[in-house]
Amino acid sequence: MNTRMRYLAAGMICAGISLTVRAQSQPAQYPARPVRVIVPFAAGGGSDLSARQIAAKLSEHLGHQFVIDNRGGGGGLIGMEITASAAPDGHTIMFSSGSYVATMAMRKSSYGMLKSMLPVVEVAAAPYVVGVHPSLPDSMKALLDLARDKPGHLAYASTGVGGLTHLASELLISMAKVKITHVPYKGGGPAMPDVLAGRTPILINPAFALMPYFRSGRLRPLAVTGTTRLPELPDVPIVADTVPGFVVYTWYAIFAPAGTPRVIVNKLNATVNNIVSDREMKKSFENQGMAGTGGTPEKLDKTVRDDYARWAKVVKENNITAD
Repeated sequence: MNTRMRYLAAGMICAGISLTVRAQSQPAQYPARPVRVIVPFAAGGGSDLSARQIAAKLSEHLGHQFVIDNRGGGGGLIGMEITASAAPDGHTIMFSSGSYVATMAMRKSSYGMLKSMLPVVEVAAAPYVVGVHPSLPDSMKALLDLARDKPGHLAYASTGVGGLTHLASELLISMAKVKITHVPYKGGGPAMPDVLAGRTPILINPAFALMPYFRSGRLRPLAVTGTTRLPELPDVPIVADTVPGFVVYTWYAIFAPAGTPRVIVNKLNATVNNIVSDREMKKSFENQGMAGTGGTPEKLDKTVRDDYARWAKVVKENNITAD
């Protein structure tokens, strides 16, 4: 082989190596098929309703269906485990709320789950609203007075043991120095029949999930867990007016299995940021008592770690167990 041929052969080998490296570093067109969106709570709750709204927009933007798969149970742990064990190719992702982190704080044995997930993007944030059956008192103060007069007589619903509604409710009970019985469900949707019937008459949940029941009079909003009143509920005070210092927000975000290529994470992140910055979407969020947030994967990662520290402290100080 002459010198010219040797150079040609070497060039072809280098080109082949370059193409191989490029193919490995740049996954095929994403998404290449429908994307499974795990929601670790039952249908009808706050996470589910938000997930369906965002999934529809992702389907429009990315050309393949983003299909909701509700996997409730274990305070969200079941859905999280399914996501973490999925192929890290972007075709299985998880849409969850702040309950994702609360569950990790509750079950220390599951802390490794945080390392099994990649933060992709925060979608929205919102305070909760304390909603009660109309048979209960019409103010936060009166409700807590009743709870003090009848310790353990009242019951509250949560979206599952270790979930954010559970820990937020226990934090409120602790700070208010009352005793209210906990009744866990597999999500906000499954809890609603008993809440509406007055069997489990108290529920802390996102405003948009409860708003239809407030409007119909089937539930009464007592207080908002944020630092300010909601425009949609201007006459409803904040919990901190009655229990100073009590503030809780939840957030909604997308996660992917660890090992998902950064190019896919970035594509999902950029698409969701475009969605939440849309004027109509912003208005829709506002009407539901939420604020579209967006941001980088690193921002979401910090939120996750800060929340974990907060809820782990609540669990420890209040001796909360998963039993």
